[in-house]
Amino acid sequence: MRLVFVMDPVDTVVVDEDTSFAIMLEAQRRGHLVDHCRMQDVELIDGRCRARVRRATLQRDPAEPIRLSDPELLELAQADVVFVRKDPPFTSEYLWLTLLLETLRGQTLVVNDPRGLREANEKLYATHFPQLMPRTLVSADKARIKAFVEDVGGRAVIKPVDGHGGDGIFALALGDPNLNAHIETVTRHGRRVAMVQAFIDAVREGDKRILLMDGAIVGAILRVPQQGDLRSNIHVGGQVVATEITDADRRIVDAVVPRLRADGLVFVGLDVIGGLLTEVNVTSPTGIQQMSRLSGTNCEARVLDWLETKVGS
Repeated sequence: MRLVFVMDPVDTVVVDEDTSFAIMLEAQRRGHLVDHCRMQDVELIDGRCRARVRRATLQRDPAEPIRLSDPELLELAQADVVFVRKDPPFTSEYLWLTLLLETLRGQTLVVNDPRGLREANEKLYATHFPQLMPRTLVSADKARIKAFVEDVGGRAVIKPVDGHGGDGIFALALGDPNLNAHIETVTRHGRRVAMVQAFIDAVREGDKRILLMDGAIVGAILRVPQQGDLRSNIHVGGQVVATEITDADRRIVDAVVPRLRADGLVFVGLDVIGGLLTEVNVTSPTGIQQMSRLSGTNCEARVLDWLETKVGS
């Protein structure tokens, strides 16, 4: 196969953590052709989507994990897979990328589906499944948010709907002198909606990331927050530990998979705290290397197995 990865510059790759790197390395190991390009390398001419790609050679060398060849202008319809792995945030440039890639529909497999990427805000998409979530309010109104915090027992968490990596997340508590400031910061003084969720005590035990490939569970890790921090994201210091898939996790997966498949969302990360769904990550879900190490299995192989089957079918 020829796979094109649309992602960030290669100098951002962390050899022992990056999920894109692990998938690309597994593709290379199997003898597939692996190309790299950035969002701005994708263009449209006379209705045809093409990109200035560079052949990638991968090695577990922290100094140079990905070596790129000279650029080549590739008609993306000639690729077998275009894997969108651009890290959040979902910017206007990201939106335009999905619109360009839309022209490949019916010609080349794009993971995840561009239409699905536009539909699935990683915070708001989870609200399609309110029965699986903690109690949740999406609002820009400070009075409504404070009333909601009181209604759920006096503690909640507020997040920007376009946030990522734990940025902009605050704990809300009635009586906290910073309560108004936190709400005003995230809602930009009432000009932008925010997601507010009832506080889950189990967050201290960790935030479980479950990776799915076309609805099948690839693996899971538990990200445990540092002492004094409610955020468990890896890049802000969350510790990664092994975990198991529970019956509650499987019920969540079974409930969300039909919608994911309908929206063309193939490679997806579900975030689960205390048996409740909090987010659905679709732009660039991470954690596969940690899953492989902790489980002793090659989780990225499951991604390539599916791609090979899909392209060959």
